[in-house]
Amino acid sequence: MALHPALAPGRVAVVTGAASGIGFAAAERFAGLGMKVVLADANAAALEAACARLSATLAAGDDVRFRVTDVADLKDVEGLRDFALDAFGEVAVLMNNAGVGGGGGLLGDLAKWRRLIDVNLWGVIHGVNAFAPAMIDQKRPSAIVNTGSKQGITCPPGDTAYNVSKAGVKVVTEALAHELRNIEGCQVSAHLLIPGFTFTGMTRPDGGDKPAGAWTPGQVVEFLLERMAAGDFYVLCPDNDVTRETDARRILWAAGDIVENRPALSRWHSDYKAAFEAFAKGAAAKA
Repeated sequence: MALHPALAPGRVAVVTGAASGIGFAAAERFAGLGMKVVLADANAAALEAACARLSATLAAGDDVRFRVTDVADLKDVEGLRDFALDAFGEVAVLMNNAGVGGGGGLLGDLAKWRRLIDVNLWGVIHGVNAFAPAMIDQKRPSAIVNTGSKQGITCPPGDTAYNVSKAGVKVVTEALAHELRNIEGCQVSAHLLIPGFTFTGMTRPDGGDKPAGAWTPGQVVEFLLERMAAGDFYVLCPDNDVTRETDARRILWAAGDIVENRPALSRWHSDYKAAFEAFAKGAAAKA
């Protein structure tokens, strides 16, 4: 499989939220490509275990490092940058993947809201601001991947805090892509990873067997690498239940709320149930 030019043996990847889920799967895949990897996570015990597991599996030794990092704290993220540069001299791939759930509805626990926004959105902003200037100055093919969510695009009711945080990640990453392509000589690309239903600790905190409809984190990472190689900015992942065509119809309907002046979140409005179902059948016909 062809790869994005930043994904080359001997180059360096930094992954936040790397102790589990998509973050660990990405770190494992990068190391498997012969890259040097820095794993970052706020959970010290889980992070140390993940690093040990990765080092043992791949016999990567000193090419795998870890640093406990709370991405909500800019100084922590700057420390992560300095740690990676001191250890390996460059950063070819930055994956701003750390995230939390549980913020709840609009009229919810404001402390949970604050923490969720601080990690999910400010964590990405901190990562971009701390790492991007040095990555641009390297003048070598590099990539910044930010993990978003379909919920940040279609905004289903009931999980407003999370939706807001991931909508912000989408906007930040779009702005990053625009700025990077307008810097003369810049070789850094930006990518918005938009996972589908993925079996992780966030989606299934109680564990258990993987639901049939879910992808594994490894499947998400393989899809990410494929689409990065193709030059995609929006890495919109399907899963075992939802096709790309279905996602496209849902996204188009959400945008249509504004264009058609429908009620907010009309997909979940009883008066528009039949209209949405008829619209969505267009995806089933193409699948």
